Amino acid sequence: MKKVTSRAFAALLLAGLILLGMAVYLIRLVRDGGDWASFYANDSVYTNGVIDRGTVTDRNGVLLAFSGREAFGYAEDYSVRVSCLHVVGDMSGSIGTGALTAFRSKLVGYSLLTGTTGSGGTVRLSIDSALNVTAYNALAGRNGTVLVYDYETGQILCMTSSVSYDPNVGFDVSDSTYDGAFINRAISSSFVPGSVFKLVTLAAAIENIPDLWSQTFTCQGTYDVDGKTITCTGVHGSLTVEEALAHSCNCAFAQIALQLGGDLIAEYAEKYGLTETHDLNGIETAAGSVDSAGSDRANVAWEGIGQYNDLVVPYSLLRLMGAIANGGVVKEPSLLYGKSGGTERIMSQSTAEALSDMMSYNVEYNYGAGNYPGLEMHAKTGTAEFGDGTSHAWFAGFITNPDAPLAFVVLVEHGGGGYAVASPIANTVLQQAVFG
Repeated sequence: MKKVTSRAFAALLLAGLILLGMAVYLIRLVRDGGDWASFYANDSVYTNGVIDRGTVTDRNGVLLAFSGREAFGYAEDYSVRVSCLHVVGDMSGSIGTGALTAFRSKLVGYSLLTGTTGSGGTVRLSIDSALNVTAYNALAGRNGTVLVYDYETGQILCMTSSVSYDPNVGFDVSDSTYDGAFINRAISSSFVPGSVFKLVTLAAAIENIPDLWSQTFTCQGTYDVDGKTITCTGVHGSLTVEEALAHSCNCAFAQIALQLGGDLIAEYAEKYGLTETHDLNGIETAAGSVDSAGSDRANVAWEGIGQYNDLVVPYSLLRLMGAIANGGVVKEPSLLYGKSGGTERIMSQSTAEALSDMMSYNVEYNYGAGNYPGLEMHAKTGTAEFGDGTSHAWFAGFITNPDAPLAFVVLVEHGGGGYAVASPIANTVLQQAVFG
C-alpha cells in the first residue's frame, strides 16, 4: 500500500512539473515568440544575414525600406534615404536601434497563432520623411540631431541624425568624415547641455527657494566662488530670476546653484529622466549623467549652469520639453504610427506653468518672436562649452499652436551659439511642420 501511495505521489509530482514547464513555455512563447521567430539564425526569414521580408514606411506611406526573397532596398529618393537612415536602420544591422532591427518581429509578420507569414509585415513609422529631409538639410553637413514630437499624442514626427550616409552605397570606414555614422545621436549619444540645463536648475529653485521671485542677482561679467571665476557672456547688472533666464546669465545661475547645492540639482536631473535610459518602443536609449559636485562650490556653480560633468541625451531632453508643455506630464514618445505611449507626471503643474511662462518670455524679450513667425514659441538656447574651444549649439522648447502641440530639440555639435546656429534650424523645421 505504501508503495502504491509513493508511486502515485511521484506520478502527481511529475505531472505537476510537466504542467509547470508547459506554463513557463507558454508564457515565454507569448512574451518572446516574436523574437524567437525573427532571430538571426532563422533561415526561413533571413537570407545571407539579411531579413528577407517586410516593408517600412513613414506616416504618409512613403516607402523607406523593403525586403523580399528576390531583392531588398531603401527609399527611391536619396535625401529620404540619408535623412531617415538612423530611424530606419540598415539591412546588415550595423545601426542596431533602427526599425529594421528593432521591429524585425513585425517585419517578418509573426503571429502567435500562425507563426511567420510568407509575405512579411509592414511597419509604419510615425515620422514624416519630408520633415526629416528638411531637418537634415538644415543641419547642412554639420554633425547633430533634430527631434520633433507631438507632446499630446507622443508621435515622433522628426528624428534625423548627422553624420549619415547613403545605405545604397555605404562608406569607407577609414574616412574620418563618417566617424559615428552608425550612431543615432538623437537617442544613443549624450552631450554637454550648457544653458538648456538651466531649466532643471530653475525648476529646483522654484520648488526649494521660497523667496526666489523677490531675489535679485548681480552680474558683473564674472562671479568669484572660493577664488575660482565663473564667467558670463555679458555684464547684466541687477536681474530678477526671469531676466536671469532670458539673458542666460551664468553669474545669476551660479548664485542659484549655490543656494540649492549639487546634490539637489543632480536629484532633479534624475527626477526628470535626464540620467536614466528610456524605452522607445522596445529600443533602449542612452542615459545621461549629472554628477553632484559635492562640496566644491565652484563645480556646484558650473553644475547648475549645465557644464561641469553634465551630459544629456537629446531624446531625454525632448521628453522634458514635452512635460513642461503638458503641465508637468510627459507623454512617452513613440516611433510607431498610431501607437500611443504611456504618461507620467514628472513635475508639478505649477512648476511647469512657471517654466512655460518664462520660456515664452525668453522668446519675447531676448530671441525675438518675429524670428518665429506664426509660432507660439517657448524655448531656451544653449551654448555648451566642450573643452577644446568649441561649443555645442542647442535650442530646445515647444510651441503651443492649437493644431500643432510640438516639442523639439536641435543640437549642432561644435556648432557655436545656440541662438545663432540651432534656433534657425528649429524655425525652419517647425514652419514646415505647422504650415507645410
